Amino acid sequence: MPSLRCLLATLLLAGCAAGPATSNAPPDREAAFSEWLEDFAAEARQAGVTAEVVDKAFGEARYLPDVIERDRHQPEFTRAIWDYLDSAVSKTRAETGRQMLAEHAEAIDAADKRYGVPGKVLVAIWGIESNFGRNFGDTATIDALATLAFEGRRQSFAERELLAALKILADGDIARQKMRGSWAGAMGHTQFLPTSFRAYAVDADGDTRRDIWGSIPDVMASTANYLAEAGWRSDEGWGVELRLPEDFDYRDADRGERRDSAQWQEAGLRTAAGGTLPAMENARVLLPAGAEGPAFLVGKNFDAILRYNNATSYALAVGLLADRIDGGDGIGDPWPREQEALSRDEIETMQRLLNARGFDVGKPDGLAGPRTRSGLREFQASIGAVPDAFPTQELLDTLQKTDRATESKP
Repeated sequence: MPSLRCLLATLLLAGCAAGPATSNAPPDREAAFSEWLEDFAAEARQAGVTAEVVDKAFGEARYLPDVIERDRHQPEFTRAIWDYLDSAVSKTRAETGRQMLAEHAEAIDAADKRYGVPGKVLVAIWGIESNFGRNFGDTATIDALATLAFEGRRQSFAERELLAALKILADGDIARQKMRGSWAGAMGHTQFLPTSFRAYAVDADGDTRRDIWGSIPDVMASTANYLAEAGWRSDEGWGVELRLPEDFDYRDADRGERRDSAQWQEAGLRTAAGGTLPAMENARVLLPAGAEGPAFLVGKNFDAILRYNNATSYALAVGLLADRIDGGDGIGDPWPREQEALSRDEIETMQRLLNARGFDVGKPDGLAGPRTRSGLREFQASIGAVPDAFPTQELLDTLQKTDRATESKP
């Protein structure tokens, strides 16, 4: 699924599309790669792909060392959500989105009418995924996935995607030389992985091919179909910025407590402008930067965007960009920009210290996922801090001081 299109790259705060990868592998790697291709070709034929398709696809395949380098690279520093949103939801991108909405109105309106997903959301995804088709990558998909399946970190995942890519070629949707995209195997204007393409891509222009590289009607319909299948509700928005009451219990935020918006209204929550909350079922309060940053109420449609890309920053960017394309003003409350994002090493240290204190966050990995946030929230509550689960340098310092004090006891 597209939520994995960068092979779970760190927090997915930036797209993985880039220029074409190049092959400069040593002869021994090329030879081993060729042997691996022969073995996988046999598996593909057993899975129903014709020998003609396999031979043509693999006869031109190249091992791409650059892909392995990108796959194994783990950035030391994460990116603050406000820095990501500054670029993802920029004024320029919103203006271009409005232009694209008007220029391709017929295709976008048709997708909206058929699947119930607003055009502004489809255009927002298009803008964030590939800058409206200007940068969806120029790496051969077969080469990228074959390289990752040969020696990447997630070989079984890459093998599934490679087999799906071969079946796309067999279906005749795209020619091998035109099947291009990111280094991680994501394809086209809205960056579908091959398995997602086979499951959700749509021929909307009637040419018998599902073309997310060259047909905007197919791109819009395919993206809308994905979101519809992910649970998009045409009678709800993605979310709304909140004004929280002074007595709000921050333990109810994040992924914990879900209520209908009317129930949140009864608990004292209002829109940022002080108005009535829009109708949403099973909505939750989102605090992407903790208690010091803006708050949001998000519902089923936010969850559908997360199915497309499972990163809070991404889903928030889609919603906010869609609003700006529609003429909205953006976020009202400021971000806590004085806070520096913790590095992966620092988050891993925080996880280790939380585990040592009895707040089980699982194996330290440097990523502040739901389990880490849950443990951090419990720790905050134990020391009388606001339990907003936002990892800060101050909290890390507190954990480290406590750890040193424990070690110094006789």
